[in-house]
Amino acid sequence: MASTTTNNRTCKNGHNYFKTSDCPTCPICKQERKPQSGLLSLLSAPARRALENKEIKTALDLSQYSIKEIKALHGIGPSSIPKLIEELKRSDLRFRED
Repeated sequence: MASTTTNNRTCKNGHNYFKTSDCPTCPICKQERKPQSGLLSLLSAPARRALENKEIKTALDLSQYSIKEIKALHGIGPSSIPKLIEELKRSDLRFRED
């Protein structure tokens, strides 16, 4: 059985953290980067990055895309779509029709 070791690391921003995997992501930076409110605050990090890469930051930005286009983005999973639809409804918007 392979043993798991804990590694003490320091990120480029000077945060000290422990990791048991090879993942280089600093959990402190990750938490600081997450928006506290708005459309992007509802999503997981991969889904948030997918929208940020398309410069989608608000429900109005999201309404310019079809649901098919959003589903095709790498990082958008099945749990993201209902959250996005609900956020559009709150703003009296919807996805663009194909």
